[in-house]
Amino acid sequence: MSSTTAAPRAVAQWGFGMLHGPSQIYFQQNVVTGALILAAFFVADWRMGVLALLGALGGMLGGRAAGFSLPNIGSGMQSFCGALVGAAVFAALGGEAWWSYVLAFVGGLATGPVTWFVNWLFTQTALKKFDLPYTTAPFVIVASVIALSTLGLAVDSPPAILTTDPVPAFLASLLTNVSQVVLVDNLWSGALILIGLFIASWKVGVAAVLGSVVGSVTAVVMGEPWGEIANGLANYSGVLTAIALAVTFLRSGVGSWLYSLPWIVITAVVTLLMHRLGLETYTWPYILTTWVALIVASYAPGLKRS
Repeated sequence: MSSTTAAPRAVAQWGFGMLHGPSQIYFQQNVVTGALILAAFFVADWRMGVLALLGALGGMLGGRAAGFSLPNIGSGMQSFCGALVGAAVFAALGGEAWWSYVLAFVGGLATGPVTWFVNWLFTQTALKKFDLPYTTAPFVIVASVIALSTLGLAVDSPPAILTTDPVPAFLASLLTNVSQVVLVDNLWSGALILIGLFIASWKVGVAAVLGSVVGSVTAVVMGEPWGEIANGLANYSGVLTAIALAVTFLRSGVGSWLYSLPWIVITAVVTLLMHRLGLETYTWPYILTTWVALIVASYAPGLKRS
């Protein structure tokens, strides 16, 4: 390939990485889906959108420095964790101070080597037989370090109480569960993301709705306050668990959909227990539950990896 064609193609890979990154948060590689998820950040707050973009850029640069290929960069696999780090910086520290933007970029950079390490752990050790994805683990590791090291600077911004009436709260949760995956507490943002997921695949959209419904029902059974359910904090991780197990990491079929149901419930329980212990959850409940579910699935003859 000549240098005159290589350079534009490389630029294109970086451009695709910026759009595919947001969609990869939900396991999709779709430009339209990524654009709608990116729009959801800006709908919530333009500063959050900028921080997510800076985190994504940092993630791609860090991933490239860690040795990931340009096609991998273009697929969004090195930018989605960085985008989430940027969103987490906004959620914890706001977007008023200039150093928030530096922190989002540096945090995104850090996801590169962390991704390399988690990927190495799952591909070069005894764990490789389970073929576990690193998924959002680099994000939660970096974001947890940032949160712990900036406790004194954290912005006190309690989640908005959308409603405490049972029926409206439950209905609101169907969208806010989807948006809280990316740390956004906004009905319109949730609607944009859900539309994007259906554009990527109707199965993905249905799985997201399934995870949202089952998670909210579990939260109701566990006695979670309706205000907490309404703003999506009760089970956003279940949305990811549903998509991961029903559609993405297992061969999609009746078996994978049925198999996902108890794990969505477990994800909700883990989420609520972490909340009650005062722990920062991010997407830890989804990550831990899905890893265990995939290990268990490897011993189930009726379930096959996709």
